[in-house]
Amino acid sequence: MSSNNIQADYFLDCKGLACPMPIVKTKRAMRELNAGQVMEIQATDKGSLADFQSWAQNTGHQYLGTLQKGDVMHHYLRKAYPAEVEIEPLLPSTISHEELQTKLSGKQNILLLDVREPAEFALKHIPGSKLIPLGELENRLDELNLDEEIAVICQAGGRSERACQLLAAKGANNVKSVLLGISEWTGETKGSQSL
Repeated sequence: MSSNNIQADYFLDCKGLACPMPIVKTKRAMRELNAGQVMEIQATDKGSLADFQSWAQNTGHQYLGTLQKGDVMHHYLRKAYPAEVEIEPLLPSTISHEELQTKLSGKQNILLLDVREPAEFALKHIPGSKLIPLGELENRLDELNLDEEIAVICQAGGRSERACQLLAAKGANNVKSVLLGISEWTGETKGSQSL
């Protein structure tokens, strides 16, 4: 993909922001665009590629592609016409930190799936969680038992919601997004940033 082929109508700077802020800012900015206009979003969050692809697929806006220049990713999205836009589905189920802590400490049969990037996981994660980054999830479904209860966690809740939507669409019937993600988790953690 060549940037010479893409003429952006709107530029959004999301450098230095972590999930879910690039998507939050993009949603707001997208409201200001006219249908058919193209937005360029610059981001440094490695998870933003999967975030934008998934968000575009779920809303009907068109993901045009991403160019990487050094540490900065240039994402291009085209605003859909009203007939193309889908209502973003509401997540059927969530789980609070307290509920998750109870299930984990009670050794209940629950899989804690972390959908962040490996670098984020290395910094801080909940012991016993399984890492499958959101961008790899669809290709690694065979590593999961979709019949068991699955709690999905990310940094703040945005990626975990998209992962839950994907898992539900693939047949998981007891999948929950961990509210507020690991950023607000006060239970035990491992990794280089853990206390």
